Parts: sequence; structure tokens; C-alpha cells
Amino acid sequence: MEFFKIHRDIPFMRNALVFNIVSFVTFLAAVFFLFSRGLHLSVEFTGGTLMEVSYSQPADLTRVRTLVAGLGLQDVQVQNFGTSQDVLIRMPVQKGVSSAQQSDQVLAALKTQDASVVLKRTEFVGPQVGDELAVDGLKALAFVVAGIMLYLAIRFEWKFAVAAIIANLHDVVIILGFFAFFQWEFSLPVLAAVLAVLGYSVNESVVIFDRIRENFRRYRKMNSMQVIDNAITSTISRTIITHGSTQIMVLSMLVFGGPTLHYFALALTIGICFGIYSSVFVAAAIAMWLGIQREDLVKASSNKKDEDPNDPNAGATV
Repeated sequence: MEFFKIHRDIPFMRNALVFNIVSFVTFLAAVFFLFSRGLHLSVEFTGGTLMEVSYSQPADLTRVRTLVAGLGLQDVQVQNFGTSQDVLIRMPVQKGVSSAQQSDQVLAALKTQDASVVLKRTEFVGPQVGDELAVDGLKALAFVVAGIMLYLAIRFEWKFAVAAIIANLHDVVIILGFFAFFQWEFSLPVLAAVLAVLGYSVNESVVIFDRIRENFRRYRKMNSMQVIDNAITSTISRTIITHGSTQIMVLSMLVFGGPTLHYFALALTIGICFGIYSSVFVAAAIAMWLGIQREDLVKASSNKKDEDPNDPNAGATV
């Protein structure tokens, strides 16, 4: 399925150096903000008080958030838990205030709004648990990276594996840089979004790499730059359909999903945009500079059935 047919290849790789300089500068800025400002970690990572309360009727989460914020508590997470009557409240640690005092204060405020509210449980999530979650998150990221490299190295060639993982880590670091610069809350859902972006980006890279391999087989007189340009140009329509529909869905979560899904959708929005960019101008360009060529992907053969009969470049020997 194609929205339009492009009859002339777009010379993407002609300006690859300029785009990659922009990417490198953006990457360095993201790293700088990560080290200078750091991530604004949520309660899951830093520790705090967790409360579960129940209402006799569906809870108004907006009113609950406003009420809790009026107590001077910052970065409080309020969401439904199980049913629309059950509400989960996560609060960061307050100096000089115990977990029990904090929960009693919030419960008393909630009762002024609705006397039927009942406290079902309250727990303290210590920093040790938060550190464990952070370590587990980094382990998950490392396993994803290793799995992607192994998959691409087996399916294609090690140069593609290196190019794709650099491009994907580029996306991840830039997402984290945005969260560090604006001090947006980094929570477990955001970490899940980052891992999802890794998989999403590598999917786009695989589509382009697969077309590059096919082009090396079909167009034997094209050099590597021409093959890559043709591969990217021929997949543009697919990219618009796939990423456009996905981005519409993610933006709907960002606009209508409320505070619970806000930063999750925001991370996905940034990741999808940079994922498209990195697959074209980072992964493909790095593969070109690493010296990817026909011999890396297609075994030398004089078998004519591999050639495209409509290709004027067909018939060359390698």
C-alpha cells in the first residue's frame, strides 16, 4: 500500500554528514543535562508513602489531585486501582514527617471532601526498593540492547547491528535528555515507554536494512550510497502510514489520557519522532560509513535469477 510513488530517489545520504552533526550535538546536549540536572525520579525510585483508599461511588481523580496538592505535597501520583471506586495515591518522602503521619493527613483531607472514603492500606516504599527498581530497569535496558544487536548481527551483518544500536541508544539518551532538561517526572511507565521506543526504532531500521539487502541483490551497478537512498525512498510511504497512525494514537493518549498517561505518552511521542529520524539519518548513514557493501549481504554468484529483469543496471558481475 502506497500513498504516492516517488520515481526518483531522494539523495538522503548526500546530506548525511550534516544531519549526523546535528544528531551528535543534540546527543551531547542530552548527556550534559543528564549529568548536570539529573532525572526527576518518581516515588517508585526514590521511596515514599503509598495509600489505597476506597469511595462509595466513582472517585473524581481531578478533585483528589487538587486536594492533595493543596496540602503542599508535590509530585503526588493519583490513579484508579482496580475499579473506579478505588484510588491509589503515591507520595514522596517528606522531611520530618513519618509515613503514618503523612497518610493520616491525606486521609483527613479526603474525608472533608467525602466522608465515605475508607483507607484500605498504607505502605512505605523505602529507597532500597527504589534502588532495586532502578537497577532492574538498567538491566532490562541492557538485555534489550544486547538482544537487538544479536538479532541484527544474525539476520543481516555486524555493521548493521552496530549502526542500529548506536541509532537506538541515540533515541534513548535524547528522550532522557528531554526529561532531565524539563525536569519531567521519570517513572516506571516512562521507563516502559523508553523500552518500547527501542523496539519501535529497531523495527524501522530492520525495514530499511531489509530493503538495502534486497537492493544490493537487484541493482548490481549501484554504489552503496545509491542503494541506501533507493531503499529509504521506496519505504517512505510505508513509514508515513505506520508512524503516522501510531503517532495519532500516542497523541490522543497525550491529550486525553490525563496525568496518569501524560509522561508515558510524552516519552513515546519524542521517541517515535526521533526514531524515524535516526533510522534514516543515523543508522543508515553509519552503516554506509562502516563500509557496508554488496559482498557483506549477498554471496557472489553468477545466477541470473537474482537479478531484476527491469533493472538497467542488472547483469554486472561482482
